[in-house]
Amino acid sequence: MYAVIQTGGKQYSVSAGDLIRIEKLDGEVGATVEFDNVLAVSDDEGNLNVGSEVTGSVTATIDSHGRGKKIDVFKFKRRKMYRRRMGHRQSYTQVKIESIPTQQA
Repeated sequence: MYAVIQTGGKQYSVSAGDLIRIEKLDGEVGATVEFDNVLAVSDDEGNLNVGSEVTGSVTATIDSHGRGKKIDVFKFKRRKMYRRRMGHRQSYTQVKIESIPTQQA
C-alpha cells in the first residue's frame, strides 16, 4: 500500500513506516504533520485511486531537521577573468510516515 503526496513543490511516493526528507517544515521534533494534498492511493489488491477519488490525508511525525550536503555553484566566463564560487546547503525535515488513508470500495 502506498500513496503519492505533494509538499514543497515536489511529489513523493510513500508507504507506512517510510522515512523521507522533504522541504523544511515548521514544527518541533515529535510533532504530527498531516499532508492533505494526496494525489493517489494504492491498496493491497493493486487498485489505484487517483485525483478526486482520493479522500483523507497522510499523517507523519517529524523525526529531525537538518541541512543537506553542500553544492558548489561555480560561474565562469572564459578569457574574461570572471570566476564566482558559491556554496548552497538546502534545509530539510525528515519525517516518518505513520498512516495512509484507506479507500472504501
